[in-house]
Amino acid sequence: VQLVESGGGLVQAGGSLRLSCAASGGTFSSYHMGWFRQGPGQEREFVAAISRSGRNTALEDSVKGRFTISRDNANRAVYLQMNSLKPEDTAVYYCAADSGLLMYTHSGSYDYWGQGTQVTVSS
Repeated sequence: VQLVESGGGLVQAGGSLRLSCAASGGTFSSYHMGWFRQGPGQEREFVAAISRSGRNTALEDSVKGRFTISRDNANRAVYLQMNSLKPEDTAVYYCAADSGLLMYTHSGSYDYWGQGTQVTVSS
């Protein structure tokens, strides 16, 4: 499956962005989907995950109450709505697909990755 992220950009602190990830190839509804991010000089970290059906989600603690993950299996897309953005949210955000049985939050479980989209939050 091929993944292409979009929706990144420059936003002021307190603002919002909605990231999209479009999938092609494979059977989209058979993948758990995740969002990860990598800030300057930092390791890639988990942000959010959503199960195949969309019924179950997981969020990293620092984004709970601010970010929401959703998916549209009919349109083969997953979204990350980011509100109340903070400068520490600045990173390259990656979409990823996991073909495994269970939904995981660690990057090693994910089989396919997009190229990333830059999110920059100014103070």
